[in-house]
Amino acid sequence: MSKPPVRRPATKRAPRKLPGARFLAARLGPKAAEDEDEDVMLPIRGSGSGGLTLRAMVPNAITAAALCAGLTGIRFAIDGEWSYAILSVVLAGVLDGIDGRIARLLNAQSRFGAELDSLADSLSFGVAPALILFLWSLQDWPRFGWFAALAFAISCALRLARFNARIDMDDQPHKSAGFLTGVPAPVGAGLAFTPFYLWNETGIAFFREPVVTAVWLSVIAVLMISNMATISWASLRPRKAIRLWLLAFAAMAFAALLLEPWWTLSAICVTYLGLVPYGLVKYGRIKRRRAQEQAAAAASASDATA
Repeated sequence: MSKPPVRRPATKRAPRKLPGARFLAARLGPKAAEDEDEDVMLPIRGSGSGGLTLRAMVPNAITAAALCAGLTGIRFAIDGEWSYAILSVVLAGVLDGIDGRIARLLNAQSRFGAELDSLADSLSFGVAPALILFLWSLQDWPRFGWFAALAFAISCALRLARFNARIDMDDQPHKSAGFLTGVPAPVGAGLAFTPFYLWNETGIAFFREPVVTAVWLSVIAVLMISNMATISWASLRPRKAIRLWLLAFAAMAFAALLLEPWWTLSAICVTYLGLVPYGLVKYGRIKRRRAQEQAAAAASASDATA
């Protein structure tokens, strides 16, 4: 008789690795855009990858250019060229506003770019404005003027750290309602320069007083690290009837920025600060409505179980 075939014990096959298994989905982290409405996912290369692609380097190059612009503003301030110093930081803000959008357009988001963007923001909108304003005005009040400059730079860094720490949290009531938490770093830098805008156009020495500058800088620092809800431009949805009017107004504002940059920047800062109370009131309404909906849902659930 022939022996029955010996059956070998079944072994589990290892799952087949897909070609893209070395890429892991993760949140974009520090900045896709601070005012994004939805969570953005991106691939992150593992430890054995070859690095960033050339396409992924394009938005990173823009971020590096923004960092160079912000730091060059310090160089202009050392030479006493105040207008060029301020405009360098403004240019850094413009570049910072487009690097994340270009990254999403090219599908070139990366963890490296997100971390670089966060570091560039801290230097361009925290350190650079603090040093520029110290050289412009605060050095005439050495001790407390330097404290105000430090407070602004540290507040900017803390704000970015808070944003990075919360990026993976699901419970973000401000973001889910279309708001930001505190004043964004680029906006804070623009607001900090308001005394310079007014001094450069009017020549009134009051706006260059170190006490005035120190108090103003401290107020903006508090607004940046505050927990209040601020308006996110990405969440604004203008009605169809006024869209053409808004486009015309934007074109006129751009023309004014070219012809009268300092007055226009002053007007933009005043307008933004005027919208802060409106944002608080609007978010308060949303918060109360959410609380009422949750209470109604809890009451209906308790009735159903009774």
